[in-house]
Amino acid sequence: MNKEKFDAVIVANGQFPTHTIPLAILHNAKHIVACDGAIVPLHLEGLEEACIIGDGDSVPEAFRNKLIRIDEQDDNDLTKATRYCVENGWKRIAYLSCTGKREDHTLGNISLLMRYYRDMSIDGTMFTDHGFFTPAYGNRTFPSMKGQQVSLFNFGSHQLASTGLRWDAYNFQEWWQGTLNEALGEEFAITADGYYLVYQTYDVKAYTSVGA
Repeated sequence: MNKEKFDAVIVANGQFPTHTIPLAILHNAKHIVACDGAIVPLHLEGLEEACIIGDGDSVPEAFRNKLIRIDEQDDNDLTKATRYCVENGWKRIAYLSCTGKREDHTLGNISLLMRYYRDMSIDGTMFTDHGFFTPAYGNRTFPSMKGQQVSLFNFGSHQLASTGLRWDAYNFQEWWQGTLNEALGEEFAITADGYYLVYQTYDVKAYTSVGA
């Protein structure tokens, strides 16, 4: 994973990362934007240069001098932070701490990654402690490694196919139908006529011999 590819890192107020890959991306960030209370774990991580975007409802008094208050309630703090990045010309964005607490927030934030890609032309990747989500459109090849676990989520494609995965993708519409696939080598390719979301794990699947 190229730690230098991102213009900015947005840290939401979900589960703070512990895996070395998202932490390395965070510590190599050119710009860090915290969603409200996310400034607290960033402070503990020694990253106090982050600016804070949100309505301020979960920002401790000690950090309020860093707060860029946006009070409108039509969008959540993740979207407000994304708009702030766009206004500053930062469109290659890594998203951290967007999952891991409330399940409704997790699903909402993952779906927002596609909204930012589709409607705001954001080149975004969302990192968790287990893997990363990448929004895509049309035909695309993804770097991989043999045994990497891969899931595909359809966002409106009527034609969907793959090469380089253990099980060929097809024109599924339900999210569960594209999960639990596996890369066969150093890359795989998706052919589609619309949008889709790709999830890849950091580690390969460990197989054990029968009787081992």
